[in-house]
Amino acid sequence: MYKTVAAIIAVLVLAIGAGLYLWQQRKAVSPESVPPIAAPAATPPPAPAPEPEPAIKHPIDSLAVAEPPNKQSLPNLDRSDATVRATLTDWLGRKSVQSFLQLDDFVRHAVATVDNLGRSHAAPRLWPANPTPGRYTVAIVGDGTFATPGNAERYAPFVTFVEEVDSRRAVALYTQWYPLFQQAYEELGYPGKYFNDRLVEVVDLLISTPVPEGPLELKLTEVKGPIPVLRPWLRYEFADPKLESLPAGQKILLRMGPAHQKRLQAKLTEVRRHLTAQAPSR
Repeated sequence: MYKTVAAIIAVLVLAIGAGLYLWQQRKAVSPESVPPIAAPAATPPPAPAPEPEPAIKHPIDSLAVAEPPNKQSLPNLDRSDATVRATLTDWLGRKSVQSFLQLDDFVRHAVATVDNLGRSHAAPRLWPANPTPGRYTVAIVGDGTFATPGNAERYAPFVTFVEEVDSRRAVALYTQWYPLFQQAYEELGYPGKYFNDRLVEVVDLLISTPVPEGPLELKLTEVKGPIPVLRPWLRYEFADPKLESLPAGQKILLRMGPAHQKRLQAKLTEVRRHLTAQAPSR
């Protein structure tokens, strides 16, 4: 369809150019004027209209994927929780699912979180994953506040869980359930947009997150007003304005520590390869 539109636009441009050329010719040679000795140089035709970007950059139906675990008919989005819970529990194991995943309204929460990871804030209440146990701890060194190395260990079980997931089968299951994700994405306020394109875009964003060379310096977010702060460990932000201005997903990776960040970025690169049949450009 978009090639047809481009062709129509090109025809219109050429028609307008030809009309303008003929109008100029009629104006130059009127009945009262003397015919010119030499014909004027022909106006070169306008450049063809550029090919518009495709509406779908990464079509999900073009992927050659493995059979997903427990393949079954697609449920209604509003009644998909039972199917999601049964399928993921059977595949990943009840202990892992209970430890790491939040399955209530899983599809909608997954879609909202993916979209939010590429923005300035990703609300934890919408995450399809359980919060990491423990508190984010810091150490005072001189005049600075830095994240302690022990913070990274809190994320070790989750990172190991992610690494052990079969990426090929995960993408196969995602492909089977894709109409649900697409419906949830359109409900989120993106009619006519393609969720898999947004997913690949956010995955590329996470893969490109810079790996810090040293300890991350933090500071407490300023809170004004008489309301006491009951959980100050939730108020830390990066002292470097450049890091603090990064999208939410990149900041989450940074908080996990450089070793875990690299492991997750490697896993994301693997997943992307299955999603698009190609590795991300560097």
